Amino acid sequence: MNLLDTIAAISTPFGKGGIAVIRISGSEAIAVADKIFKPMGSLSFLDATPKTSYYGKIFLGEQQIDDGIAVCFKAPSSFTGEDTVEISCHGGILITQRVLIAALNAGARAAEAGEFTRRAFINGKMKLSSAEALGSLLEAQTDEQILLARSGMRGVLSQKTDLIYNSLCTVLASVFAHIDYPDEDLADMSEAEMIAAVDENIERLEALAATYKTGRAIAEGIPTVIAGRTNAGKSSLYNAIVGREAAIVTSVEGTTRDILTETATLGRVMIRLSDTAGLRQTDDVVEKIGVQRAKDQLSRAELVLAVIDGSNSPSDEDVEFVNYLKNQDFITIFILNKSDIGIDTKARELADSFEYNLTMSAKNLDGFDRLVSLVESVFIDNSLDTGRDAVIANSRQHSAVSRSLELLKNAKQYIGDGLPLEVCASELEGAMVALGELDGRTVAEDIVSKIFSSFCVGK
Repeated sequence: MNLLDTIAAISTPFGKGGIAVIRISGSEAIAVADKIFKPMGSLSFLDATPKTSYYGKIFLGEQQIDDGIAVCFKAPSSFTGEDTVEISCHGGILITQRVLIAALNAGARAAEAGEFTRRAFINGKMKLSSAEALGSLLEAQTDEQILLARSGMRGVLSQKTDLIYNSLCTVLASVFAHIDYPDEDLADMSEAEMIAAVDENIERLEALAATYKTGRAIAEGIPTVIAGRTNAGKSSLYNAIVGREAAIVTSVEGTTRDILTETATLGRVMIRLSDTAGLRQTDDVVEKIGVQRAKDQLSRAELVLAVIDGSNSPSDEDVEFVNYLKNQDFITIFILNKSDIGIDTKARELADSFEYNLTMSAKNLDGFDRLVSLVESVFIDNSLDTGRDAVIANSRQHSAVSRSLELLKNAKQYIGDGLPLEVCASELEGAMVALGELDGRTVAEDIVSKIFSSFCVGK
């Protein structure tokens, strides 16, 4: 990827539509556009007024292939920070490709995935966290994800981390002043003030790190498994959550033999849901494989919706299943299903041994709202306004904040223990570097490439 090239790409989805947009960006963008777009009248597009729409003819070589509208944006007042032209043509598949070919023939290079946004980041038009939020917005499947992504694009998270970063910079400057001029009172902060400032930023980072539980539940999704014995109603619950008849439901035990997976939502929480084979002893070779796959899936789960037939007295296998659940690290929501038939007293006692439990009928959705509320209460911090507050939305950001927090705690301890200030300075610098990775101040090239490679071509 040569960032000095002028690039072009189709920025609207592939297929037929009313219009399509071809975006051109780089130092020669306006010159490239001038070769293929001729405004009506005698005006050359080289003389076009920025941010003004011009109607004209579009050419491939000497042949007019379409007419449309072009707008130019002069650097740095554009999305990428470079000279940019956007040409809107008719949205047929062939004509759109021909307009792109015309731009490539006129001197542009085909843009790579995410290259426009990457140039915006490199040219200082957006922070890395804002670029990630833009990618999340393009992939959003829920209103809550849109709110979170829009917050990130507005720079709410960047503003929070900038505040911490700049505060640490002041502390570090005072540490260096103490080191370089130990006999002179040149530092802005005393040792006690430095410790207080570090303490304040530790609190800020801890509060920020705590938002990841909510951000992850909304943006990335929680690995969730529906598990239980055969014929407990697991597939009915799976269908209720995904909102369609995705799993076969019969009265025959052992109907589900493989893993069914779907991304779904429970209220504000995104879940990566798996329906599994019923857990029981069996001589059926195929069902045995399904049971083993169910156990493997459970080992990777973060949330388990444990379903038993609440209308019957618990069997020995139910009790064995309960004992297994209580020895695992995942969060368990224990569900007494088939409440439309009635709930057995001993089954209720079994459910009450779990912190999170409820009765419901997956068949007629009675109690489904309680399940949604319970899942939200486990994963969502309702004190957060995801559309306005700074929220950590992915594992890369959380890792950067966590490493910064750890190093900052080390610095506080070293200052308090009276260790050489050079040691404290090293930890403070490390904390700033780690925090800088969140917004791209110090991020490695391979991380940047990975982030933007997930974008579509044309964005």
